[in-house]
Amino acid sequence: MRDHQRSGGSTDGNLPLELNAFVGRTAELAGLARALDAARLVTVTGPGGVGKSRLAARAAARCAPLDGVWRVELAPVRDAEFVDYAVVEALGLTDHTTRLPRETLLAHLAERQLLLVLDGFEHLVDECAGLVAELLREVPGLRVLAVGRRPLALAGERVVRLAPLGEVEAVELLRERAAQHGPVPVEGPEVRELCRRLDGIPLAVELAAGRLRALSPGQLLERLDDRFRLLTGGGRDVLPRHQTLRTAIGWSHELCTPRERLLWSRLSVFAGPFELEAVEYVCSGQGLDADDVLDVLGELLAQSVVAREETPAGSRYRMLDTVREYGAEWLSATGDAARLRRRHRDWYLGLATWCELDWFSPRQAEVAARAEAELPNLRSALEHCLTEPGEAHLGQYLAGSLWFYWAGCGRLSEGRHWLEQVVQLDSGHEQSRLKALWVLGYVAILQGDTVPALAALQECREEAERSTDPTAVAYAEHRTGCLALVTDDMPRAEALLRSALDRYQEIGELNSNVLMGQVELAMTRAFQDDLPGAVRMCEDVRRVCEDHGERWTRSYALYVLAYAAWAEGDPARARALLTECLGNAHSFHDLLGSVLAVELLALVTVVEGDAAEAAVLQGAAGRMWPSVGLPLFGSAYYNGPHELCEATARERLGDERYEECVREGARLVREAAVSRALERPLDAMPAPRGPARHATATAAMESHEAVEMHEPAASRARKGGETAG
Repeated sequence: MRDHQRSGGSTDGNLPLELNAFVGRTAELAGLARALDAARLVTVTGPGGVGKSRLAARAAARCAPLDGVWRVELAPVRDAEFVDYAVVEALGLTDHTTRLPRETLLAHLAERQLLLVLDGFEHLVDECAGLVAELLREVPGLRVLAVGRRPLALAGERVVRLAPLGEVEAVELLRERAAQHGPVPVEGPEVRELCRRLDGIPLAVELAAGRLRALSPGQLLERLDDRFRLLTGGGRDVLPRHQTLRTAIGWSHELCTPRERLLWSRLSVFAGPFELEAVEYVCSGQGLDADDVLDVLGELLAQSVVAREETPAGSRYRMLDTVREYGAEWLSATGDAARLRRRHRDWYLGLATWCELDWFSPRQAEVAARAEAELPNLRSALEHCLTEPGEAHLGQYLAGSLWFYWAGCGRLSEGRHWLEQVVQLDSGHEQSRLKALWVLGYVAILQGDTVPALAALQECREEAERSTDPTAVAYAEHRTGCLALVTDDMPRAEALLRSALDRYQEIGELNSNVLMGQVELAMTRAFQDDLPGAVRMCEDVRRVCEDHGERWTRSYALYVLAYAAWAEGDPARARALLTECLGNAHSFHDLLGSVLAVELLALVTVVEGDAAEAAVLQGAAGRMWPSVGLPLFGSAYYNGPHELCEATARERLGDERYEECVREGARLVREAAVSRALERPLDAMPAPRGPARHATATAAMESHEAVEMHEPAASRARKGGETAG
């Protein structure tokens, strides 16, 4: 399945418990496959731990829809309003506009054929049912495989109920899992009785297998027998399935040492995967030394209470939702839940601070992957700050500190959601709120929502001047200059950006944001026909970025340098610069940077003599722009080179052939479009060099006078590096 990096899946043996527990199931797999062939909505139901996710994964792997299989893991999603966001995230979509996530999904899926696997939806059933109903109604090529403990109750839904394993399969699973812990005796009637008592529930069998290192099957059976009698009065023959699972989990809990039980309960504060360092900080103290956490965690891992998985951000641990819920009940009973949630919040505040500061460093890619992996826990920390009295300022600080993630990693919509909430709070901490305000203004600019952007920036500047906060004044002025840039007011943009850069120098600020301000200023000079001045500024930015290992803002400097190289008649240099620019932008999920680079590569390509390929790239860019906003921000300045490329390609190809090539490009998905743009055309024709070429560029820039003016859709500085502010 194509979901491994996006939704936390794994291709190795360290799968979540429910995924790992898959033995046999041949008949069930065939039945599910038939259901998927017959219905557009199929829901696999059954008790927790019965193996629903694994069966669904196997069945989905056999499907071959044109646009793939995508899995959305919903168990970590605690707030119903984030269901749509979770699906957008799993599909790898980046949308810079003000569209709601549902609208983004509908637009993206409209003409696609794919299978969407929604796993663990039972706590969000109403929201998921509404989403699925609308998607199926509006997207004819979509099929949905839902996995949960109850149906969605929608018309046309085919329900596949998964029963526990039979005795033979349960014994086979027990033997297989026990063998992973070393040679142990798993033969005889006691083993079969143990599997019967566990009702054939794979998760329960997993937990038992983890105990066979220390106890014999007979000892396990005796302890389990006591546990059943305690909870049910000895009625073993009429145990409900869910009671069996809960009993097995409780029994495994009782077999844990006091320190293992303590860590189990404390781990329940994490949402989604978590890292070892976070566990050592959040869960240590009051009965559990930090130095002992790793050993205790290792025991829980060996007992299948915790699973380990590999992610792009490194090794992570996680608990199956059923196990986590059991731990949360124990944590609440201890009266220590509030303290653990505060420690959880503190850790992720610290993580966000570290990520923000480290963004301006060679570790940008690591920071992006880390923030992506920790998103469920960052959400949980934000929710805590918004709901706990006296913590509004921490929510403002956290939402503002994550500017690099909202703006730099394709999370504008979610970032705006949090920022709009936190700025409404009266925190009593002016500095935190001012930062959230200018970040909100920046995000709104990138979404093309100019009126709210201007309102937030004006409020930020006025309050910053009243409170004598020079840093917030500089940021507010900078972003207002950015707004002027994309609305084609070049003199005002230049004045504001120069003033902001002077303020940054006065307060000693140097980071991605400051450098992006220089790139934006360079664009104002380029658009006013001062290419040498623009080049000098961007070469300076390039040097500083290389000194600090900064790749993101550097990509935008490369874009301006490529623009200048094209204008000066050097398409080979322009292509080399744009290739690096596009590669970096795409790696950060920077849709704006990517589409700008593709647009300019189209112009370079037509100059090199391949008008057909240039038209294909324009078509690919045209498909990407709706997720950014108005094409080329509705800016006449940015649109000049685009029009020149189109006019040249049409002249060489003719209208019919040009439109045919554009349609070909419009059929390319983003990954394919980027891959194609990065391929150097074969037998490229030599291009003219020198003053004549520069004159053509000047004419293109001056063409803004004849182009209808529009409101911008997004900021040229879409990926402008912000700072600790």
